[in-house]
Amino acid sequence: MSAEHHDYSEHDVQREVTDLQAKSATAARIFDLRRIIGGLFVLYGIIVTIAGINPSDSSLDKSEGININLWTGLGMLALGIFFLTWLKLKPAVPVRVDEEEGDGA
Repeated sequence: MSAEHHDYSEHDVQREVTDLQAKSATAARIFDLRRIIGGLFVLYGIIVTIAGINPSDSSLDKSEGININLWTGLGMLALGIFFLTWLKLKPAVPVRVDEEEGDGA
């Protein structure tokens, strides 16, 4: 097909590129690893901390008197909050490719 058979104008192509860039930016924010890692650590940290609030005597005997569930849960919570705070303070910025670089000229 020759170029004259296309019904796309330069404006249509630019609008489509802009739409794709917006979708890419949204995907970058949603699938940022800091969000996934932080969320999982917070979730598991809550679960382990709750398990460590009322430890059984047998679990304390196994860990030589240290409430390992409580301390591990609190550590996991702290790490998860760190990742989520980092994400909030420095959000992901998608890489933009300039038109001049994309043309190969």
